[in-house]
Amino acid sequence: MTEASTRVLAIHAHPDDIEFQCAGTLAILKQKGCHITVVTMTPGDCGSAQVGSAEISATRREESRRAAELLDADCECLEFRDLSICFDNPSRRRVCEALRRIRPDIVLTAPPVDYMADHEITSRLVRDACFNASIPNYDTRSVNAAPALGHIPHLYYVDPVEGSDWFGNSVEPEFIIDISETFALKQQMLACHASQRDWLLRQHGIDEYLNSNERWSRQRGAEIKAEFGEAFRQHKGHPYPHDNRLLSELASTD
Repeated sequence: MTEASTRVLAIHAHPDDIEFQCAGTLAILKQKGCHITVVTMTPGDCGSAQVGSAEISATRREESRRAAELLDADCECLEFRDLSICFDNPSRRRVCEALRRIRPDIVLTAPPVDYMADHEITSRLVRDACFNASIPNYDTRSVNAAPALGHIPHLYYVDPVEGSDWFGNSVEPEFIIDISETFALKQQMLACHASQRDWLLRQHGIDEYLNSNERWSRQRGAEIKAEFGEAFRQHKGHPYPHDNRLLSELASTD
């Protein structure tokens, strides 16, 4: 690695999305000396049937903070609202300003096609922000706006939930990372999100929070003959970088 730490941003829609989809990879990057920032678009304000949005948001922000603390990562929320993330100009400016402030070299985000709109629109907003953040005349209209980035970051998409598109068809990853050595930490981070487990149990009758994470991680790992894995695709459209910096960082020696 270079003398200055590589800066990695993981940004997804809701608290616990990052833990499910890429926490094992983030843990390896942290071990390699990268600076990690974890960002959620929303605070999970619709994730309760027992308490109001303000109370559950406070709970879930704290759960996200505790999970990020296990990784020794920075953590923040952009304060969009559940089921209300829109691809419009105010949203584009807000996400672009976040990237300019965090200044990542590598960005991990939601996949373009997933089971719900919040994930898909997050993907569009982050992809758009990676492009716009390096354009000096793109005005985010923020107080004390950060300067433009010097380059477009390397952009990667995590797996869609269960690795499927809207029709249940498999979405093939470009590459899979062996996270066997960091899977225990991934599970610890996910376990911080107790309120989300309670919500899924009540709303969807699902009480396999940690088990489902283990099952899917095992499935991806088996594809590369590893115990556990996390899958990614790289955005390589014009003019995004084409070299795979994520794999280069993971392969680096301390």
